[in-house]
Amino acid sequence: MSKPLHNHEVPETPGLSPHLHDVLAELHRRPYPHVPNPPRCSRRASVALILRVKPTYQDQPESSRLAVDQSLSVEEQLQSFFSQSWVQHGDPEVLFIKRASREGDRWNGHVALPGGKRDPEDLNDFTVAIRETAEEIGLDLTTDDVISVGNLPERVITTSWGAEPIMVLCPYIFLTTRSDCITLNLQPTEVAAVHWVPLRALLSPSLRSKEYVDMSQRFTRQGGYFSRLVVRSLMGWMQFSAVRLLPSESHLSASTMGFTYDSFRGPVSLWSRFKAWILSNQADSGDPSRPLLLWGLTLGVLADFLDMLPPHNAVALWEYPTFTAPDLRLIVSILTSPLRKYNAQEVRFGYRSPDTAVDSETSALRVTRGDDDANHDPNAVGIGGLGVGRYYGPTDRQGEGSSYAVGIMLRGYYQRLRVAIWVFLAWRMTLGSAAAWTAWRYLRRR
Repeated sequence: MSKPLHNHEVPETPGLSPHLHDVLAELHRRPYPHVPNPPRCSRRASVALILRVKPTYQDQPESSRLAVDQSLSVEEQLQSFFSQSWVQHGDPEVLFIKRASREGDRWNGHVALPGGKRDPEDLNDFTVAIRETAEEIGLDLTTDDVISVGNLPERVITTSWGAEPIMVLCPYIFLTTRSDCITLNLQPTEVAAVHWVPLRALLSPSLRSKEYVDMSQRFTRQGGYFSRLVVRSLMGWMQFSAVRLLPSESHLSASTMGFTYDSFRGPVSLWSRFKAWILSNQADSGDPSRPLLLWGLTLGVLADFLDMLPPHNAVALWEYPTFTAPDLRLIVSILTSPLRKYNAQEVRFGYRSPDTAVDSETSALRVTRGDDDANHDPNAVGIGGLGVGRYYGPTDRQGEGSSYAVGIMLRGYYQRLRVAIWVFLAWRMTLGSAAAWTAWRYLRRR
C-alpha cells in the first residue's frame, strides 16, 4: 500500500537513471539543427544544462571522481557510466542558478541555467556555454569527468510579445560523472546561489505552481505610478506556469546582497512597503525567502527535455500565460481557444524515434510530417500521447527557431493576446460608460 504524500513531498520515481541514459543517447545521436539569426538580429547566447547522478545512501561508488575514457565515443562513455550500480539506483539532478540582485535588472532573483551572450572572440555557441559556466559558477566543463552530450532545440527569443526577435538561445547538455559535492566558485555580481534539483522533483505534478508578474510597467513606460496603478487595477497580474523547486543541495554566495546582514539594515518605511505591494514586479524580487520557482524561458528550455522522461507529461502540465482579472481571463480564453487546439494538435502529431520507448507501458510511433497530410494516422502519437522532444516536420529540419514543444504551442498566441487586451479595454470602457449613464439617469430622476 503506497504511502500518502504530505505537503510537497516528492513522490518516488525508481529507476529514473536508465530512462535518462536512453534520452541522452538519443539526443546525442540526433542533435537539433542549427538556427540562424533572423534579419536585423545578430545576438546569440548559450546556456548549459548540467546533470549529475547523486548516489543513494545504500549504494555508494568506490571513488567520488570517475574519469571517462576520452578515446571512447560519447555513446560508449554514457554506456560505461550508466552501467554502474550506484548510477542505476542513483537520483539524477539538474543544476540551476539564482541570479544576483542588481539595480535595474529585470531578471533579479530569477532561476536560470548558467550561460550568457556570445562574444566576438568566441569560437562557436558551444564554447560560449563552457566559458560562461566557468565564469559564473567556477565549474570547468572540459575536464575528463564531464561528458558533453548534445543540445536541446535552439530557439529565437523575442520581445514585445513575439513582435521583435532579440537573440537566438542555444542550450547544451553536460553530464558530470562525479558523485561528490562539486566545489564551485560563484561570481557574486552574477549569481546569488546554485541549486541541485532532482529530476523527479521537476517531473512531479504536485510541485506545479504559478508565477504572477506585474505587466503594468511594460504597458505604461512613461506614465508613472498613477498610470501603472490604473493598469494594475484593470488587468491584475499576468500568470505564468511554474515549477516549485526543492533543492537537494545549495551553494550560496555569501557576498551577494540578500544573503548578508545588509538585508537587516532597519525598518522599511510605510511608503516603501506600499509601493512594493502595489507596484512591484514579483518576478523581479531578489528576496531570498521567496520560493524558488522555475518559469518562463528556462521552463520552456526544460519542457522538451523533461517530457522525454516518464511520466512524459511535462508539456501537458504546462499552461498558457493569462491574466488574473476574471473578465480579461475569459476573453483571452475565448479568443485563443481555436489557436490553442490547433497548436496542441501540431505538437501531438510530432514523433519520437522508436528506440526512445523506455518502459513496457508505452511505445513510440514514428509519425513523419510531410506535405501530404492524408497519410496521417490520427491515433499515432508519441510517448505518453505527446510526441514532443524530437523533430516535428520540415520546419524543424530547416531550423526556423520555434519548432519545439512550447514554441509550437505559443505560435500566434501573443498576437491573439494583444487582440484580447484591446477587446477587454473596449468592454471595460463600454461597461464604465453604461454605469456612468445609468448613474446620471438615476441622479437626474432624483
